[in-house]
Amino acid sequence: MKKHLYLLTFFAMANLIVSAQEVKFEEYDLDNGMHVILHQDNTAPVVTTAVMYHVGAKDENPERTGFAHFFEHLLFEGTENIDRGEWFTIVSSNGGSNNANTTDDRTYYYEVFPSNNVELGLWMESERLMHPIINQIGVDTQNEVVKEEKRLRVDNAPYGHFLEYVKRELFKVHPYKGTTIGKIEHLDAATLDEFKAFNKKFYIPNNAVLVVAGDIDVPKVKVMIKDYFGPIPRGTDIVRVKIIEEPIVKPIFAKGYDANIQIPAVVTAYRTPSFKERDAYVLDMISSYLSSGKSSKLYKKLVDEKKMALQVGAFNISQEDYGMYVVFGLPLGGTKLNDMVVEMDKEIVKIQNNLISEKDYQKLQNKFENQFVNSNASISGIANSLARYYMLYGDTNLINNEIKIFESITREEIRAVAKKYLNPNQRLVLEYLPEKDKK
Repeated sequence: MKKHLYLLTFFAMANLIVSAQEVKFEEYDLDNGMHVILHQDNTAPVVTTAVMYHVGAKDENPERTGFAHFFEHLLFEGTENIDRGEWFTIVSSNGGSNNANTTDDRTYYYEVFPSNNVELGLWMESERLMHPIINQIGVDTQNEVVKEEKRLRVDNAPYGHFLEYVKRELFKVHPYKGTTIGKIEHLDAATLDEFKAFNKKFYIPNNAVLVVAGDIDVPKVKVMIKDYFGPIPRGTDIVRVKIIEEPIVKPIFAKGYDANIQIPAVVTAYRTPSFKERDAYVLDMISSYLSSGKSSKLYKKLVDEKKMALQVGAFNISQEDYGMYVVFGLPLGGTKLNDMVVEMDKEIVKIQNNLISEKDYQKLQNKFENQFVNSNASISGIANSLARYYMLYGDTNLINNEIKIFESITREEIRAVAKKYLNPNQRLVLEYLPEKDKK
């Protein structure tokens, strides 16, 4: 009986992987430059309508940081045809949900509705794009919302500033040196005209991708899209200047302080390539090898065996222009931060000098295959992936093909990439200390 259950489980997973690898979609451009992606899946009466704009924190005036994240909130205030404060009421009263999020590279808005309300989702997103009301009342209201978010998620959160310190040291000229949430004093100083100018520059159809995914009638949805988005005028094309950072050739040592912690932390961080580069995929695998779960190399050694750390980990933060590879540890007892760095480095050196085992390699392949399946397991997840792969990677079909990149990565390649990027002369060493230790 157990044997039959195992076989059924195996075939079910195999079928899931095959179906996840075959996300079918259609894409085209409107005359105003807006890119459209349609994905039909009639298995459930649900539809996701999403718009991603190619604007994030890196696109801001350095004296007006936080604008992109601020607009994530501001553009829910209302439009010429949606009264102020009514956006969420309209969505919820029609059986839907919605949200938005911002990174350094893009801003993403979406609604999930029963499929009979697909037209409502399209109308609302076209309203956000064509008829937003940006006035002082909305700006003042959302300014307070953002301040509260910053207090909750950053200022009063233990270790809430550590990434801010890392970015500040790894990037000297690129806008990644700032934070997505920005500086409150910049938002306080901004005029209403500056907010309107930001909207006019970046919230335009030729800087956006529209995704409609789920239980849809494609010909009917195309007509709706033409009706609602077609009349929106094209904006002035955005000229992007590529900002290059000089390579890090000697170690950077820095300290950061946090009033919300009692236990210090140590961070080693390396500047890495864009997530569009193959090496970024390899670094994803290395971070998983080092710190994914309690059986990972760093956790087993520093937490379980040596009892040096309360927590330890490594993660690859991939972005459009550059990435950051971050290794961190929280010491246990009297463990010195430098001793933590020495032990963390030993595990990296092992990867640089030796091939990981075949068993560990297969575990990595299984993990990334599962991640791939899960990312395409929901309509909203598929919509997000379609928008992201088109806008940031320039290849929508990565939704089907990205897993092949991971499958093609070899053990030799893992060793070579670790040697290329994860060296002591190419990194930041940050001691993240309680405020009381500041001298």
